[in-house]
Amino acid sequence: MYKKHLLLSVSVVLMAASGIAYAAGNQKHPHQMKWSFDGVFGKVDQASAQRGLQVYKEVCSACHGLSRIAFRNLTEIGFSEAEAKALASTYQIKDGPNDEGEMFERPGRASDYFPSPYANEQQARSVQNGAYPPDLSLIIKARPDGANYLYSLLTGYTTAPADVQVAAGQHYNPYFPGGLLAMQAPLSDGQVSYEDGTKATVEQMSIDVVNFLQWAAEPEMQARKQMGIKTLLFLAVFSAFAYVAKRRIWRKLH
Repeated sequence: MYKKHLLLSVSVVLMAASGIAYAAGNQKHPHQMKWSFDGVFGKVDQASAQRGLQVYKEVCSACHGLSRIAFRNLTEIGFSEAEAKALASTYQIKDGPNDEGEMFERPGRASDYFPSPYANEQQARSVQNGAYPPDLSLIIKARPDGANYLYSLLTGYTTAPADVQVAAGQHYNPYFPGGLLAMQAPLSDGQVSYEDGTKATVEQMSIDVVNFLQWAAEPEMQARKQMGIKTLLFLAVFSAFAYVAKRRIWRKLH
């Protein structure tokens, strides 16, 4: 009897907690998009990911870091080594100490990681009026239904309903938990001039940056999927051989 009451109490607490979490979030369900990286055979659209890098560089990098990605990793989405090195060289990387014990800045190398726009969290919060822009390296993995959530967030800014009070410095987006966030709409049509001539609408830029950040969050995804398929094929063939061997070994006993 005690166990039944305990289980019932735990269930009630969990349900209540879920209700509180939902009420606190009160966010709109993300658009369910079709992504090239979905499914067992899915892979990142490299052309889109390359455009997404451009969006990150020209828009997102002003506030958000990408600390887990090295410039040399960009060869995995179709850039040449020379292009990765050229991009790295456009950044100034803090290094040192030198022989005099001082820190210094130097042009980036392919082995360097994307630098943060801020020296530390305190500086970021100071610049952003107390808000702390998250690093985007794992943002797709850090949010439930990450790819669809991020696409919906980027394309979802709208006028707040009459019953929602929007304070100064806040912006309304129904896909964000609570609906109010410090980040204003980061994208606008034509904001980026794509090198391949693709029209840079808000929707297109959102798709491209999601593809790029999906790759950044899981660079090994395609290799992992290929290994999984090979493993399943091996197990299927092995199972067939094992079945045939079993039939031959036990045939005489039957």
